[in-house]
Amino acid sequence: MKNIRLLELIETDDINGINKLYDLTKNRDAYHALRKRLHDSLLLFLSNKIFERDNNEAHEALRLLVVGRFLLENQLIKIGFKCLQRAEEKALLLEEFSLLNEIFQTRLQYAYLDSRVNLDLLIDHFVANQHRMQQESKFQIAYALLRSELQDIHLKAKIVDLDKLILNIINSYHISLDELMSFKSLYQILYIANEYAAIQQNYSLVRSFLKKADDFLLNHKEQSMRHHFYYLHILYYLSNFNLRNGLFQKSLLYLEQLDKAIGVGAVIFQTQFHQRYHLLKALNYHYMGHAEKGLSILRTAIGQATSKSSEVELADLQLCLVMFLTQYEDKTALIELRKMTRTDAWYEKKMGMLWTIRKSLLEILIHIQFDHVDLATSKARGFTRKYKKYLMEVKENRVIDFIKLIEKYLFNPDLIKNKSFIIAVDMMVANEENNDIFIIGFLAWLKSRLVRQRPYDVLLSLVNRNK
Repeated sequence: MKNIRLLELIETDDINGINKLYDLTKNRDAYHALRKRLHDSLLLFLSNKIFERDNNEAHEALRLLVVGRFLLENQLIKIGFKCLQRAEEKALLLEEFSLLNEIFQTRLQYAYLDSRVNLDLLIDHFVANQHRMQQESKFQIAYALLRSELQDIHLKAKIVDLDKLILNIINSYHISLDELMSFKSLYQILYIANEYAAIQQNYSLVRSFLKKADDFLLNHKEQSMRHHFYYLHILYYLSNFNLRNGLFQKSLLYLEQLDKAIGVGAVIFQTQFHQRYHLLKALNYHYMGHAEKGLSILRTAIGQATSKSSEVELADLQLCLVMFLTQYEDKTALIELRKMTRTDAWYEKKMGMLWTIRKSLLEILIHIQFDHVDLATSKARGFTRKYKKYLMEVKENRVIDFIKLIEKYLFNPDLIKNKSFIIAVDMMVANEENNDIFIIGFLAWLKSRLVRQRPYDVLLSLVNRNK
C-alpha cells in the first residue's frame, strides 16, 4: 500500500505528504528503500506493458529466438528450428545484425541435431553477418563521436574544425558509407549532414546526399514500414534539405509522403511530427509567395499546441511567425516577439547559439522597423559585445559584417543613398555563400531599406533570381 501512496504523493507534488509518510530524520533508510522498491516496480510494469503492446517485427523476431532456443533446449527439435528460421527471416528484413548474430550462434550450437542443415553455408552466413555487424559498430562509434561534438557546438558554443573532425573519424575507422547504407544509417547520415549544414549555414553542402537518399528510398519502398521511425525522420530531413536549397515543390512532395506515413503509424509519431511538419509546410508556402497560406498554417499549428507539446518546437514556430510578420511589415510582429519570454541563456541552452543569434538579430530589425531607434541601437551594441568573439571564432564574418551595416544605418539612415553603402549591401546579397533562404531573409530586409519596398517582396525576388 505504501508503494501506491508514495506514487500518489509524487504525482501531486505533495512534499508535506511525503514527509508524513515517514519521519525522514528518523526513518531515512526506510523511505529510500520504499522509493527504490517503487522505482523497480514501475520499471517492471513499464517493460511488461511495452512488450504486451509492441507488436513490431523486431520484437517478434526476438520472441521467436527466445522460444526457439527454449524448444531446442527441451529437445523439441523440429518446431525449435522452425522458430529460428522465422526469426532469421524477420531479422534479415529488418537488418538487425546483432539479433541475427544471436540467431546464427543458436543455429550453429544445435546444428548437429538437424541433418538437413548445410553447415558450410550456415558458417558463411554467420561470418558475413559478423562483418556487417563490425562495420555497423564502427559506424555507431563514429556517429556517437560526431553527435557528441555537434551537441557541444550547438548548445555549448564549442569551437571545432568540423570538416577535419569528420574526415579524421571516417579515416580512423575505415568507414564505407556505401557498404553501410540502410534506413538506420541513412537517418544517422542525414542527421549529421543536417547539423553540419546548419552550423555552416549552407545547405548546398548536402545536395550530394539528396540523390543518394532518393535512390535508396525508391529501391527500398516496400521495406519502409518495417523501419517506420527512421523512414519518418528521413522524409523530414529530405523535405528540410530541399526547402533550404530552394526546391520548394520537392520539399512539399516529401511532406506529403511524411503526412501519409504519420497517418499509418503509432499515435506517438503524430505528436512527435505535428509541429515540425506544419513548420516546414508554412515555410515552403511563404517562400513560394503564398504568404497568407503560410501564415495561416503557422497560426493553426501554434493554436493547436497542448501542454504535451514540445516547448522547443513551439519556440521554433513562434520565431518563424515573428519572422513572417517582420517581412510583411506587420506591427503585430512586436506583440508576437514579446510572447517569447525565456531568457537568452535558456534559448542558447535549448535551441542553440545560432538560433539565439538569429532571434537577437530579428529583434533588432523589428525595433528599427517600428522606429524604436534608441532601443535598436542599444540592442545592436549589446549583440556585438555578446556575440562578436564567438562569431569570429566560428568564422561567421558575414554576421559581423551584417551587424556593422545595421549599426551604420542606425547612426545615419541617409546612408541608404550612399554609393559605398549600397555596394556593400549588394556584395553581401550577391555572395553565393549567402544563398541559404534564412540568410536571404535578413539580407532582403536590409536591401528593402535601399529600394523602399516591403522586405517580403524583396525576399521573393532574391529567392527567385536564379530560377
